[in-house]
Amino acid sequence: MAIQWYPGHMHKAKKAIVERLKSVDMVIEVLDARLPASSENPLLAKLSVGKPKLKILNKQDLADPDRTEVWMAHLQERPDTLAIALDASDTGATQKIVRACRSLLPNRQGIDKPLRVLICGIPNVGKSTLINGMLGKKSAKTGNEPGITKAEQRLFLADDFWLYDTPGMLWPKIIVEESGYNLAASGAVGRNALDEEVVALELLDYLRRHYLQELQIRYQADKDASSHWRDEEWLEWIGKKRGALLPGGRINYQKAAEVALTDFRDGQIGRITLETPNQWAIWLKKAQQNEAALKAAREARKAERKGGGKS
Repeated sequence: MAIQWYPGHMHKAKKAIVERLKSVDMVIEVLDARLPASSENPLLAKLSVGKPKLKILNKQDLADPDRTEVWMAHLQERPDTLAIALDASDTGATQKIVRACRSLLPNRQGIDKPLRVLICGIPNVGKSTLINGMLGKKSAKTGNEPGITKAEQRLFLADDFWLYDTPGMLWPKIIVEESGYNLAASGAVGRNALDEEVVALELLDYLRRHYLQELQIRYQADKDASSHWRDEEWLEWIGKKRGALLPGGRINYQKAAEVALTDFRDGQIGRITLETPNQWAIWLKKAQQNEAALKAAREARKAERKGGGKS
């Protein structure tokens, strides 16, 4: 099942970002530390070619610390790119961000040459909460539903540091299937675009393969038996343990799925990261091959229709 979500206000956000990129010096992209590649916007990468980048791995307190270190090193292999890990409780976030940005563009300082920075991120990545913490006041709208910030805001971290905050934006087509599931699991996708039971099963399948001990501890599962469970067996167990039951003792799979997703989003299962650079490279290569095959098939059908119209 391919997950896609690109409502109308995101198209408007894209137009605003395209216009703003003409006047800024660099770009900050806020990523979800639990899914750094899935939360990295390929559309933004295309639009901002040539501008220095600061990648913020936000919500690092919910992510696997070892994998966060790997991701930071991976991102910083790119030219003109720095990466830092933060979360909403980091009281030194402002200093870390300003210092990183100034190191990328040391010549942009002073009132006559202010550093103009565009900050972007997917919906529900915690960007607005991070900004409010940096400013020490509520300037950016926040909420649990994706797509809360709807208009650009200009904020001042210093007299010569201008920060342009933009609405959360996804991209028109998510080609990596695993990315769609990870985005949905994190809460970046509107609920109308997904089947929570399917998303929970994909999440549990990954967790049982990579974070089995955390699952067993969270849901008080017998280690010997649960070591062999599949994703649907885990969902059934969660339903039983959390009282997600229908009349007659049947499992309410929808409710069980909501429990699993909420526990993941709140960090109740543990510090988890749903992808590594190596895994992402495999997923992306497979997706690109599928896209190439689909394109070739479309071209073949187009050529066949064109040929059939000749007399």
